[in-house]
Amino acid sequence: MQQLLYLRDVLGPKTTLTIANKDIAPDGFERSATLVNGVFPGPLIAAQKGDDFAIEVANKLTDTSMFTTTSVHWHGLYQNGTSYADGTSSVTQCPITQNNSFLHSFSTQNQAGTFWYHSHYSCDGLRGPLVIYDPQDPQAYMYDVDDASTVITLADWYHTEATVLRYVIGNVASSTLVNGLGRYAGGPMSDLAVISVKQGKRYRMRLVSMRPEPLVVDQLQIFAGQRYSVVLVADKPVDNYWIRNLPNTANASFEGGTNSAILRYTGAPKAEPTTVNTTSTNPLQETNLHALINPGAPGIPEYGKADINLNLQVSVDSASNFLVNNVTFTPPTVPVLLQILSGTQDPSQLMPNESIIILEANKVVELTLSTTGPGGPHPIHLHGHSFNVIQSAGNSTFNYANPVRRDVVSAGSLGQQMVIRWVTDNSGPWFLHCHIDWHLEAGFAVVMAESPSETSANMKQAPAAWDQLCPAFNALTPLQLGGGGLNAYETAANISTNLYPPPPSK
Repeated sequence: MQQLLYLRDVLGPKTTLTIANKDIAPDGFERSATLVNGVFPGPLIAAQKGDDFAIEVANKLTDTSMFTTTSVHWHGLYQNGTSYADGTSSVTQCPITQNNSFLHSFSTQNQAGTFWYHSHYSCDGLRGPLVIYDPQDPQAYMYDVDDASTVITLADWYHTEATVLRYVIGNVASSTLVNGLGRYAGGPMSDLAVISVKQGKRYRMRLVSMRPEPLVVDQLQIFAGQRYSVVLVADKPVDNYWIRNLPNTANASFEGGTNSAILRYTGAPKAEPTTVNTTSTNPLQETNLHALINPGAPGIPEYGKADINLNLQVSVDSASNFLVNNVTFTPPTVPVLLQILSGTQDPSQLMPNESIIILEANKVVELTLSTTGPGGPHPIHLHGHSFNVIQSAGNSTFNYANPVRRDVVSAGSLGQQMVIRWVTDNSGPWFLHCHIDWHLEAGFAVVMAESPSETSANMKQAPAAWDQLCPAFNALTPLQLGGGGLNAYETAANISTNLYPPPPSK
């Protein structure tokens, strides 16, 4: 069976997201999930370049098998001057408690492109697309259609709650979903997403952001948190065609319509495709991507000649925790931003001390990150910035002239490194972390604290409701936090013997 790509609820930049629990079966297996406005993926938030945002996140969660507190991060938006609205638990705010809400007010200056939003406090379904359209898009000549129907979301889906799986070492998704629909191996022939096109039209399919120069490719690799825009020219015979989305997991296939969706031309029968998968002859190479607007990395175009040169080494200890420069990130009890605004500006006082890197204002930073343990490739995301990718993982060349500019980059696998550059022009604490949820949970993160002594002066006044988030959260008992407690750990023990340590018994 198939299901036409649903006509998404499209929300504007001034709206309310209601976070609540609901049973869904996106791949045929029913489970409780944490949803935005009752749908998965969450509604598309659409805005025009230059719009101001005012998004209220209302917490109506009730299922205590999952966390009943929440937060929402606006992935890829710089939050310049509004770091309190970044939505990052333990870094820029405390989570929003049950039956409370928080209004995220921010502007996006000159940003445009494809972004998304998700929880930074255990997702379990809380994610959705966000697009800022540019009426003066310099590449508009390349396509005819660019609307809600051409936004394509890809997601790993798990049949077990994240509050259980966070204790399991080496999680593998139950299925992958395209626009919220998919199938799992051995499961029912549940509905697949159908993306409809008309012959002769050109469609801007948004898996993306960051606007590089156009390239012609027949396959691309996309990491967690990344976005791409592709222009699909509907110039084939009227028929049904497979859209294939192969995850980087052992034994993944397209058998039975798994990891797939359907591209359907208007006039084609409502049937599953019979097209055969062919070998790619022109796959995307990240090093072939170049910035279209203001190309070129900042600073002296030579390795190690930035104002600040950082070297982070990622390893894994015997308990399978991730370490960055031999330190596992442990969320502080007081968000880093609150520490800064409370007057804690000395690097030796900010917590967690060994996971915070203090950066001076208006400096060029060059970061080299290498991986010496298993679990790669790791998608690395920096909040508050986009950056120039000077060296892509697995490639020996350095590009300072016209590197790709993005906010998530692969750090590669064992023995590989990547090099990025950015300018510290956005005062505040910005999370740098692996975008694989389980790796972040296991400590793969640091905080880049940019000019903390200037954060208060460069930031708009945080609303009074922001000041109340931590007192409300800190007043909760473990039972009120949800997450299943020891019951979740016992459930994890029934799934695997390869576990992280259990939670405190209190």
